[in-house]
Amino acid sequence: MNIVLNFIGILCNILSFAIFVRALLSWLPIGANNPLVSIIYQMTEPIMAPLRRIIPRIGMMDLTPIVAIVLLQFIATFAARGI
Repeated sequence: MNIVLNFIGILCNILSFAIFVRALLSWLPIGANNPLVSIIYQMTEPIMAPLRRIIPRIGMMDLTPIVAIVLLQFIATFAARGI
């Protein structure tokens, strides 16, 4: 069971980092056809899409990455505690 919880914690941290990178890449003029951008979008879209339907945009600000990272870190913390 400990191995599974460690895996969940590591996966949450990797996804959090990928979401952070995705947010940074949105500020740069890199096309979506770039292989790196495509991989990051494929990794993070299953998490971001459902949250985007729930969380409204505030003007030009998309708060979905912040909420996703907080949720993933919350899950990683509980996985590290073994709950």
